Amino acid sequence: MLKIIISHDVDHIHAWEHTHDLMIPKYLARNIMEIISGKITMKEFYLRHRNLIKNKWNNIEELLNFDLQNSVPSTFFIAVSKGLGLNYSLKESELWIKKILTKKIDIGLHGIAFKNIQDIQSEWIKFKKISKLNEFGMRIHYLRYNNHTLDNLEAIGFTYDSTLYKIQKPRKKVKLWEFPLQIMDICLFEKKNRWQDQTLQQAKDETKRIIDQSIRKEIRYLNILSHDRYFTESYKSWKTWYIWMIDYFKNNSFEFINYRNAIRELEGSY
Repeated sequence: MLKIIISHDVDHIHAWEHTHDLMIPKYLARNIMEIISGKITMKEFYLRHRNLIKNKWNNIEELLNFDLQNSVPSTFFIAVSKGLGLNYSLKESELWIKKILTKKIDIGLHGIAFKNIQDIQSEWIKFKKISKLNEFGMRIHYLRYNNHTLDNLEAIGFTYDSTLYKIQKPRKKVKLWEFPLQIMDICLFEKKNRWQDQTLQQAKDETKRIIDQSIRKEIRYLNILSHDRYFTESYKSWKTWYIWMIDYFKNNSFEFINYRNAIRELEGSY
């Protein structure tokens, strides 16, 4: 039976982290494109600008509470270094890592480095020191990797990686488990552009198609990524999709599981 792994990438904490890059101008341009194309309402348009003024670009607590209320053992990936379009401080990382852990929810490293083993290890050390975890996994920001990334992750001591985007079964190197992603919110709503060009119904239909395809391919664990930033009324279609998806799995008797327990099951079968 297909089991569901839910995870969330934390890319932003505050809007004003981006006063020295192009994220805010791109954000404003995106909002204009989406209102012109009819993909968002005037209410969403207003709320996005209000959130910008209020300096709120994360919905970690809201999403965390929703998952807990729905018995979803999700995993939040949090960065400890700055990178492309990600600019929150190590102090903010520490704050949220500790908040999430107090809720007994799993966390993993949202990695920035993927080329140089020394840079990857530096992030691993920071994350381990803050979280005090002995075992944890990784998802690299923007799903970037090269031919040596997985070897480097395994050499450093990561338990798993969830960066590859492909309908494929989990596979093990020597110690490192690789959990490919099958569903990601951005790929559902932004098919051809860097702004929303798909409707809520199209996102639902694509989600069901991938679920059916994964079942046909006998995928044991369906690996899903959503971003906390979109769990808000200012991104109404995205939030509604996530809530609908969780309800869909519950109503169809799918079981939720996290990476840690999925590994235990996989190890038990080897």
